Amino acid sequence: MDARQRTKGEKPRRTKVIGGLVAGLAAVLVSVPAGAHAQVSLATVVDLAMRNSTGVRAAQADVNKANAVLSETKDAVIPSVSVSTGLPVFPEVGFTGSPPSIWSATVQSLVYSISQKRYIDAAGLGLKAANARLKDAREQVALDASTAYIELDALNRELEDAHEQEQFAGRLEDIEQQRAEAGVDSLSELLQARLTAAEMKLKRLHLEARAAVLNKQLAILTGLPDGSIRIDHASIPEIPQVRGEIPRNDLAGVKASQFSARSKLQQAKGDEEISYLPELRFFMQYNRNTTILNNVNQYFNPAHPLPANNFASGINISIPLFDMGRRARARESSADALRAKVEAEQAEKQNDLAIADLSGNIRELDTQAEIADEQLKSVMAQMQLGNGTGSGPGSQPQTSPKAEQLALIDARQKTEDALDAGFELAKARLNLLRALGHMTDWLTELKGK
Repeated sequence: MDARQRTKGEKPRRTKVIGGLVAGLAAVLVSVPAGAHAQVSLATVVDLAMRNSTGVRAAQADVNKANAVLSETKDAVIPSVSVSTGLPVFPEVGFTGSPPSIWSATVQSLVYSISQKRYIDAAGLGLKAANARLKDAREQVALDASTAYIELDALNRELEDAHEQEQFAGRLEDIEQQRAEAGVDSLSELLQARLTAAEMKLKRLHLEARAAVLNKQLAILTGLPDGSIRIDHASIPEIPQVRGEIPRNDLAGVKASQFSARSKLQQAKGDEEISYLPELRFFMQYNRNTTILNNVNQYFNPAHPLPANNFASGINISIPLFDMGRRARARESSADALRAKVEAEQAEKQNDLAIADLSGNIRELDTQAEIADEQLKSVMAQMQLGNGTGSGPGSQPQTSPKAEQLALIDARQKTEDALDAGFELAKARLNLLRALGHMTDWLTELKGK
């Protein structure tokens, strides 16, 4: 059998194998439940959020616009070329004031202008401000996505405890029902047990409602279907224990305000100087004249008729003497520059105030987290000693079923308090990282996780 025959025989077999693989893959996909959700890491959520964010895309559009503005100011010195043409609709009669032409070409460019240099500097600073705002928008989205993800992780664990609390409260209600029917406890004890069960249900509903909001928020941030994100707790790195005393980096938002203020100042200087400094512009012009459909040669010496080719060039010098419109524009630009400077100073002061506030909150939240952990350890120790499993002089006898359910409810509550305190501390640390200009460190930590 030659090579061609072998090849012809192998093609049907390859087709069957490929068809079998495709069919098997389709069967696997069909067998997967429609509601199955895979774990999505925090790094993936942050990356998707920065790609999908409308704020980031708007900031990117501002960067593109700033690039175009900078090119526009620089291109003023590049000669522009324009060509125009036109034919009369009716025959011209008389001297029209300009030689009739079939077409003309004009070249012109800016040669000298101190104000234009100011405008170029202003556009360059505007581009830096736009890039800083883009970085600030990306950091804000990363902060929002990280905070929502970490809170949802804490809520999921709190929900597990809340479901157990609700079960313990149901058992407590059954115990009190039996004790009330036996005449051991009063009706008020049964009502209190029912109130406890209702409170546990309300707490669980509150946590579920908050989890639904966070799922929706993450879906909007990432563009993934609502509720499709399953938290991967192992993907959350340890948040640095930052303090307000660590060295600060330039915060992108504050830096953007400073660049914008400097840009407005250069714009104002340019608008002021253009009111009294001259400008030089170069020009060249060519006209192709015609005597068709006109009697223009009647106005020329027969020995020197209208020439067909006409060329001119030169330097235009513009010296402003009196222009109230330009002076008013200069005052307007100066006011904008002053306002931008004040806004930059205000942004810096607000960031300093946020750093001081977050530093104080972190010290308080750190203490609250320690207290919550110690309370949880204390409750767990009491449960161990109080259910007859402990040994030693401090051990207590076996607790009653009612006391056991109450202790279990209290233990789950302390666990939820510890989780909530841990999240609030993590949230404050992330906000302080951003206020100190170290959000890039957190993003780097995510990528390395």
